[in-house]
Amino acid sequence: MNKYDSYFNTNKATWNEKVKIHSKSDMYQLEDFKNGKSSLMPYELKALGNVEGKNLLHLQCHFGQDTLSWSRMGANCVGIDLSDEGIKLAKSLNEELKLDAQFVCCNVLDTSKYVEKEFDIVFTSYGVIGWLPDLKPWGKMIAERLKKGGTFYMVEFHPIVWMFDYLEGKPIMKYGYMQDEAIYEEYEGTYANTDSKMISKEYGWNHGLSEVINALTEAGLHIDFLNEYDESPYNVLPDLVENKQGMFTTKDKLYPLIFEIKATKV
Repeated sequence: MNKYDSYFNTNKATWNEKVKIHSKSDMYQLEDFKNGKSSLMPYELKALGNVEGKNLLHLQCHFGQDTLSWSRMGANCVGIDLSDEGIKLAKSLNEELKLDAQFVCCNVLDTSKYVEKEFDIVFTSYGVIGWLPDLKPWGKMIAERLKKGGTFYMVEFHPIVWMFDYLEGKPIMKYGYMQDEAIYEEYEGTYANTDSKMISKEYGWNHGLSEVINALTEAGLHIDFLNEYDESPYNVLPDLVENKQGMFTTKDKLYPLIFEIKATKV
């Protein structure tokens, strides 16, 4: 037994419940997606460009919308997620939409045990690394799954965002920028449906940008760029303001909300 297994099991149970809520939520717009709407956001589309014919591994894919959006653009996709309900729905959508993506249910840190092929692109986005206690095995796994010269791209909520507790409806600074101890939260609803009666029980970990960068570079990746932005494509925090581009910002713009990293396996 891994010392983190009980945390992962709790998170898996919560994500299995979330799949049922999220697939019906306005945020995920599942019917629009089925009718051809892409779930991908401007950052990842700009960073990865033309993916046609490329092999793409999507880590922590939830129920597969982004994976299938890349598949629609011509990539040969494999999606990984901890939630068996998420993978079940992803496979069902893949079949319904007559796409050829593959989906594997496993802990992202165990990806190399389940997927042997190497990829041109490894992709992950929005609310992913906070579920992982240690990023070194994550970085190592990414390097294992990338072809030489292959691209890793992530876009993620900024570590400063996770220093706050939002459960009282306003951000209260409570957690360390770099915090080794697990953060446990139990609350009603989910980020995609705050009115839901489901009880989310979650263990997470905070990772500063230096930890992210070092995990990737120590695994043999060269960082092409790191960008930080004071906006988010998702309205998932209290009191955000929508700008003309359809992005969401804090009223005072005092800190970044997301960051993106593009790296190459050398």
